[in-house]
Amino acid sequence: MGILTSLLVLSALIIFHEWGHFLAARFFGVHVLEFGLGMPIGVKEPWFSKQWGATKYSFYPVLLGGFVRMKGQDDFDLSKKSDDLDSYMSKKPWQKIIILLAGPFANILLAFLLYLAIAYIGAEKLAPVIGATSENSPAAMAGIKAKDKLLFINGEKITTWDDLSDIIKNSTGALAIEIERENKILNLQVTPKISEAKTMFGESIQKKLIGISPIGEFITLKFNSVGEVITYAFDQTVWATTVIVQSVKKLVQGVVPADKMGGVISIVDITSKATAMGLATLFAFSALISVNLGVLNLLPIPALDGGHIMFNLYEMITKRAPSEKVFYNMTVAGWVFLLSLMAFTTYNDIARLITGGH
Repeated sequence: MGILTSLLVLSALIIFHEWGHFLAARFFGVHVLEFGLGMPIGVKEPWFSKQWGATKYSFYPVLLGGFVRMKGQDDFDLSKKSDDLDSYMSKKPWQKIIILLAGPFANILLAFLLYLAIAYIGAEKLAPVIGATSENSPAAMAGIKAKDKLLFINGEKITTWDDLSDIIKNSTGALAIEIERENKILNLQVTPKISEAKTMFGESIQKKLIGISPIGEFITLKFNSVGEVITYAFDQTVWATTVIVQSVKKLVQGVVPADKMGGVISIVDITSKATAMGLATLFAFSALISVNLGVLNLLPIPALDGGHIMFNLYEMITKRAPSEKVFYNMTVAGWVFLLSLMAFTTYNDIARLITGGH
């Protein structure tokens, strides 16, 4: 059941991505010849196809991908280029860029919609309840203990554990902390100190800390208006996008080792586990994968949307399109890179399975 759910989730994310391209292409009058789920690799005909209007909708056996085939666009057969008014190639570079951006944008939009759904299902966050205090830390020195519940810091209400970070980071001097302990309200003074901490990428940084960790309890957020729900979904979408962009940046910089990269097997495995944890968790993971799909497609690799955007920006700046030879060779190189990356991440996935995740 978990594997089936994983495949359905991946297929839905891909369809949404291609749906973005499709709608933008139709908006600019481009004839979409085929909307395909799966990739036509090693097969001449799809398993299933249905002509609906001017577009053929197809299903191919290799599910790890999808495509929108537009009139006049074929990266590997440039003889199919067409300058007809309903052709992709007849459109101005800025119009083609919008068509290309529409796919990644659709993935970001889907993440936003999933976070909206999570808000209505019941968004969970870490409760502001202390699990432990570090020895000789400011919190320990002030008398804060395990199981204390944080209520206010400097007069600001603390609803979730996430509320702490920004307050402590931006603090100056001592913090006035109100806690609940065994049904009693206590007021304490804690002065943060600069200490070494680790980022989610394992980097050592210096930041203000008071030396506490959460107990691991969760609370369900309550939203009082549609505006609060929309704000929550927007903030979560921005957070997810920031995390993915930072992850790509740290990977390029070498901060994150290449052997930590995961592929489809990892996605299927984690999606299966998320399914077992409930609908909200599955939606949250799906939103993160959707953002990941959108961001990665914007990388300037010729086989991806970002590569094609790069070609169109070149045309806008120089007033001439790249030569067919350069375009073809770079596209082939892009596909070789992507297929090699897929093989590498699959190897990492298999190696983790064999070694038990170590």
